[in-house]
Amino acid sequence: MRWTLAGATTEYTVTAAPEWLELHSWGPAGVSRGPSPLAFSGKVQYLTPGDVAPVEYATDGLRPFHGADLRVGGAFRWAYADASQTDDTLTVTFADALTGLVGEQCYRFAGGTDVIERWVRLRHDGTAPVSISALGSAGFSVPTPSGARLHYLCGQWAQEFTTASLVLPRGRFAIGSAQGVTGHAFSPYLAVQNAGDHGPTWGVQLAWTGSWALTAEADAAGLTRVRAGRRLDGPLRLAPGETLTTPVAAGAYSGDGVDGLARAWHTYERARARPGPRTVVYNSWEATTFDVTAEGQLALADVAADLGVETFVVDDGWFTGRADDTGGLGDWTPDPARFPAGFDAFVHAVRAKGLKFGLWVEPEMVNPASALYAEHPDWVYRADGRPQTAIRNQYLLDLGRPDVEKFVTATLDGLLSAYPIDYLKWDFNRPRTESVAPDADGAHVAALYRILDHLRAAFPQVTVEGCAAGGARVDLAMAARTDVLWPSDNTAPLDRLRVQHGFLAAHAPHLMSSWVTDAPGLFDARPRSLDFRFVLACAGVLGIGADVSAWPDSSRATAREWVARYKRVRDVITEGTVHRIGSPDADRCAVQYTLGDRTVVLAWNTGRLDGLGAVPGRDVRLPLRGLSATATYRAGDTEYSGAHLMAAGLPVRWTASHDATMVVLSEERA
Repeated sequence: MRWTLAGATTEYTVTAAPEWLELHSWGPAGVSRGPSPLAFSGKVQYLTPGDVAPVEYATDGLRPFHGADLRVGGAFRWAYADASQTDDTLTVTFADALTGLVGEQCYRFAGGTDVIERWVRLRHDGTAPVSISALGSAGFSVPTPSGARLHYLCGQWAQEFTTASLVLPRGRFAIGSAQGVTGHAFSPYLAVQNAGDHGPTWGVQLAWTGSWALTAEADAAGLTRVRAGRRLDGPLRLAPGETLTTPVAAGAYSGDGVDGLARAWHTYERARARPGPRTVVYNSWEATTFDVTAEGQLALADVAADLGVETFVVDDGWFTGRADDTGGLGDWTPDPARFPAGFDAFVHAVRAKGLKFGLWVEPEMVNPASALYAEHPDWVYRADGRPQTAIRNQYLLDLGRPDVEKFVTATLDGLLSAYPIDYLKWDFNRPRTESVAPDADGAHVAALYRILDHLRAAFPQVTVEGCAAGGARVDLAMAARTDVLWPSDNTAPLDRLRVQHGFLAAHAPHLMSSWVTDAPGLFDARPRSLDFRFVLACAGVLGIGADVSAWPDSSRATAREWVARYKRVRDVITEGTVHRIGSPDADRCAVQYTLGDRTVVLAWNTGRLDGLGAVPGRDVRLPLRGLSATATYRAGDTEYSGAHLMAAGLPVRWTASHDATMVVLSEERA
């Protein structure tokens, strides 16, 4: 039996063996018309057939040596039972007569995209509990006759989404998180190419906000298998009558390299996003930190409104007991001392300036010095009899408890019902440590998703920004449940350029919150102009986080001009087709966005500036992509053919005072 599912321009074909599904082909439309490029030939020496076949989902009894996706103790194996297919979905059922465990392997091409979603539903029809020690979502097989070239995103706090690559001739490569959150160290993203070819590229991401694992194994016969799934705290017990569903593992193919793969991910995330423009945001954190007062915030709001900002967000420090990071978390009541006329009056005063109003929250956290902790010390994760681990002077609430989930939901409902709040910045500043529950990770993440889904349904006017001490909660599942994501706490210009370059490899610009601040570089301290910072922040969802009350008139005038320019092209930036040009570590770095007959190019000088413009030289040329070769494009008074822009490149002239630019091109219709 053989089934083919079709995406927008690609297809995915699987065939059924008695005990597993295996991949026939995955690539451009029509690739299935021919022998499978993954078919194994020759004798299997010292292995089992399942260890060398392109198995889609393997149990431990079927793939004992090269790693199974599902381990149920012993040599568990099942057999094909049934299948059903619609235009864009496929469900293939396998069952084990010995344990009564049934597994439905599910496939779906997300509508209008080239991303195939895969997950498994387990149902226990037996009479005795089973213990699950490994719970993968999917295995994806890729032909790599020259070995695998792997591209991934790594880093740490303040250095998230660093692009990295390696060639894996043989063996295993693994990334993941054991922190109960997506994490700063790695993104659940992997791109695979044949080491001898930089064109065809296959990618895998995992839609999961807890602990996770991605592995790639290159074998001796030219196949690389990528496994994606949850990383379990310990064995899961599945009782008779119970069900369990894995997170979605998403796969994509592009014939246009890693950058083409990025565009496939962008299309997928846009298809799941809520419509409407992302507003220009001002956030008060870097101006005031915890020193929040109505008077000070309103003074900042005056300047923000004058600059053209659309949403004013009060960050940490607005609630009772929050003089610093040692107290207050959990007690989500506006501090009357900070807002003597009342918080309601303060919110309406901000809105009277023509601004929407936003608020920072960290609802999953609690300080030991809080009324909530004094009343409910049992609500935090703890191992009985062991010391608790405080990170950033706070504990993590056990969101998997129904009473804690109810409290968090009621707290947010209360704030959003009591005040006209348009924007919620949801932060998460520490990972999970202690826990004795068998599936604390799964319970916490499931509750998080229920709360976010509830907010979206109950308060559809509220924009939700996902944040986790920077970019520690960026994944496909959060991208589907929030409107904006915060990539990093590092807003220094050249540092941030690297973060955003990596972010755009896996995620769409409408999700990328980016602020203009005065922060110096942590890793690259070379100074850059305010224009550079604005061009950089315009690459996604523009925000300002600097102390604008301290800016001179000249800086405010620059900001006013850039905010207005961004608004004129933000639809192109947040909805357009993206091409990354060069890299932050090269002599040129730019991002091109094309929507309809408009193209926006943001470009940054990443090298030295001294002497530029004073000695002989030539313009930097940025080779644009995806244009019509015969069309005419205009930028101001200058005309270019599409062929010129793609072959010779868009000319950009750097000088000591000109270190970044935005170029807007209009295609002239015949």
